[in-house]
Amino acid sequence: MAAAVKNLLAKLSPDKAEHPRRQHAQADGDAHGEQEARAKEAEAEEHAAERAREEEEETREREAQKKEAYEKDDAKDKYGPLDIASSSSDRELISTFADKNDEESVCFRARVHHVRAVSPKIVFLVFRQQIHTIQGVLAVQNDAVSDNMVRWAGGLSRETIVLVQGKLQRPREGQEEVTSTTIHKFEIRIERLYVISEPSVSFPFQVEVASRPKEATDNEESNQGRITDRTRLDNRVIDLRTPVAQAIFHIHAGLTRLFRQFLDAHHFVEIHTSKFEESGVESGASLFRVDYFGRPAFLAQSPQVGKQMCIAADLERVYEVGPVFRAENSNTHRHLTEFTGLDFEMTIERHYTEVMDRLDEMIIHILRGLQKEYHDEIETIKLRFPHDDLVILDETPRLKFSEGIALLRESGWKEEDGSEATEDEDLSTKAEQRLGQLVKEKYHTDYYILDKFPLSARPFYTMPDAENQKFSNSYDFFIRGEEILSGGQRIHSAPMLEERMREAGVDPDSMKEYVDGFRYGCPPHGGGGIGLERMLMLFLKLGNIRWASLFPRDPRSFAKSTQNSVETTAAMAQQALLQGPESETRVKKHGSDEMPPLENLIAKYGDGTNTSWTDPAWTVWRDEKTGAAVGYIPNSGFAIAFGNPLCEAKQIPQVVQAYLSSLQQSKLKPVWCCVDTETEHYLTGSLGWSSVIAVADQRLNPTQANMEDDKNVRRKMRRMEREGVKIAEVQGEVDEDLRNEIEAKLEEWRASRSGRQFHLTGVRPFDDMAHRLYYVARDKDDQICALVVLAEIAATRGFQIKWALEFPNAPSGSIEYTLSYVIEKMGEAGIQSATFGPGATQHLEIADNVSGWSVRLLEKTYNSLAKRFSLTNKSDFRTKFGVEQEPLYVCYPKGELGVQGVKAILDSVMMDK
Repeated sequence: MAAAVKNLLAKLSPDKAEHPRRQHAQADGDAHGEQEARAKEAEAEEHAAERAREEEEETREREAQKKEAYEKDDAKDKYGPLDIASSSSDRELISTFADKNDEESVCFRARVHHVRAVSPKIVFLVFRQQIHTIQGVLAVQNDAVSDNMVRWAGGLSRETIVLVQGKLQRPREGQEEVTSTTIHKFEIRIERLYVISEPSVSFPFQVEVASRPKEATDNEESNQGRITDRTRLDNRVIDLRTPVAQAIFHIHAGLTRLFRQFLDAHHFVEIHTSKFEESGVESGASLFRVDYFGRPAFLAQSPQVGKQMCIAADLERVYEVGPVFRAENSNTHRHLTEFTGLDFEMTIERHYTEVMDRLDEMIIHILRGLQKEYHDEIETIKLRFPHDDLVILDETPRLKFSEGIALLRESGWKEEDGSEATEDEDLSTKAEQRLGQLVKEKYHTDYYILDKFPLSARPFYTMPDAENQKFSNSYDFFIRGEEILSGGQRIHSAPMLEERMREAGVDPDSMKEYVDGFRYGCPPHGGGGIGLERMLMLFLKLGNIRWASLFPRDPRSFAKSTQNSVETTAAMAQQALLQGPESETRVKKHGSDEMPPLENLIAKYGDGTNTSWTDPAWTVWRDEKTGAAVGYIPNSGFAIAFGNPLCEAKQIPQVVQAYLSSLQQSKLKPVWCCVDTETEHYLTGSLGWSSVIAVADQRLNPTQANMEDDKNVRRKMRRMEREGVKIAEVQGEVDEDLRNEIEAKLEEWRASRSGRQFHLTGVRPFDDMAHRLYYVARDKDDQICALVVLAEIAATRGFQIKWALEFPNAPSGSIEYTLSYVIEKMGEAGIQSATFGPGATQHLEIADNVSGWSVRLLEKTYNSLAKRFSLTNKSDFRTKFGVEQEPLYVCYPKGELGVQGVKAILDSVMMDK
């Protein structure tokens, strides 16, 4: 396999052929052909309606026959529907059955987990209570169990809630213990079986299938089916019924209970602070703004202010379990916009390490308590999330921040941009993870503490280190290389606090109630805060924080219900900079209406990928009915499409189907790259395609971007100001002199390029000028040194930074300076979304319907290509501007990509444009 990949890489070469821009329609427009098609469509609809009527009649007949058979059965009092009010039995738990005796009677309520009729005379059922399951057997037995009772039981729907009465029995002689259930040594010999509640609709997936071990669903040849993570989260109530999810939330509750238990035993007082704040600047986290009776307020990003006010009020030791809100557009495995905070604050008698000691004791109490009390639940979770048990030492290693940095440097670790970790800045996520590996190697533990963080990386209320003001009396606690708790000593002196607030740009009067507590005198104190879901995710190694949240909320939540208002707001902000013409697709065909212009569709529906379609290298397919568009590049028998279809979201299914039909006629195999969640959901969920993540939309929020955050950008901006670089904005038609000047610079730029170039479009800044904004930077000699071009796309997407070019002999840092200026301009206009366009991810991730050997082949191929061609170089450059990686998908019909498909994708992005 490795040799095949190596040979493929050696042979890769761009397609040098000319590709004129082509646009074609779905049908030939022949009137007779259209009439014939409509007639066939009507005939098909009539057949479908007739079949539906027949199926409905057949269903009614079957139900009538079942009812008649039930009414005639002498044993009907032993099965059938049950009025819950008529049941007086106490509920028994399946978990206790292993300790009972053979032939002991039991009566319990459970869900039907699985049904297997092995003959007309016998049926096996698996019953489930939360994480516990037991097998039941129902067999025809003289007057005790009738044929119809067995037939009826065999027809029960999975997930039906039943009342079961019977006797425990060991499996028959010669049969092994039941290994597919949690109760092995007994099964239930069913005597009575009643339905309490049953499903009234079909399920998007079965709980029994979703409960299978990871290795079963990963085995492509097992034919057991794989349920995507999004399908589980979109149908959360069903997924929560699985034993693994049940176990997670038993431990979730246990973690909170152990937190309270420890603090109650140490005389802490539980408090409940307000979740509304007049001002929210204590941690620098982004805020959710709400309308509070016509006045602005914010959802609390932490209970920090309330905790400290309680200390000032002499409650001395307090804790809180409550919701925390963060308006951060972070679509990662470890971020939520709403989570549960476990917060703690206490007075200090002598030294802030008292707080650290108490927190350490508490964390150990929680972790060891979970391992001791929830062993069965943890083992259940391992079936889907395999992991090693967390290693905890009797004495927790405590490293100073500077010692952690030294460990990273000694190991030779560097950031993705090649820089080393420094003592002046906080650790990046990657640095945290690597440090966790180094600590595990050196100290043999998954849990450790990092102390004395740089003061510049902490909130304004953090107490500086008395010996070195560069550092602070603050700490983070880590599990498996990721932070679970952050805290420290707080400033308790009012004058010192007010000074630090002003240095941080916070007016003390904007938080008067908070500051007054310190002005009245406040004892030394400190504390910390835990993200419950993150701690649980890391303890159980779930890989994604969403599995640790009952109903997870992230930046993509509520997309449909808020789309209209968000789009209106975004459009108003966009128009403050540029308002080019837009066109909508058609809902119905209107005779010989002309197709809406492609450029206008991009402005209405497009994203950073769609703007490439105006390049002559692209073939643009148009849907005759709606006017929708799909851009693709034909290559080696494949049609390599990039970007979502340009149409209304509700039109995606019909447009995709029409496009695929067109490709079938052209004998081209479809591959669809750089699509968002909605399109990918249709392709994988409805059409059964496979998908992977190898590309991410590199997006930022200009209203929140602060170019001063990156020290390299900050340094270059200062240099450009000293060197007299000036920037001018040009909107609409660019005059001929300026065009000629820019074209000359572009020729110099092209001549300076070397090596293979990966791009979806050539540099053609003067295509579609109606939807472009130009920012031209000139040096002190009035020579153009940099060019940034914005492309107008869908209002909710804002703008694409289409090209950002630094020309030969430009002052070093010209492009960073120009980009910073452009991003600041977008932020001032209220633009909350902008994109650099798609960029390669560091590693390929499997998304949907890919398993078995395909996973290893794709990962190996992608990683080899990414390393050889430095695919992530652009992505690395863009990180300094605060971009967030929003995953995009590569989708293809299951089993039809292969090595040739990968080569076709690469040829498409390397061909001359």
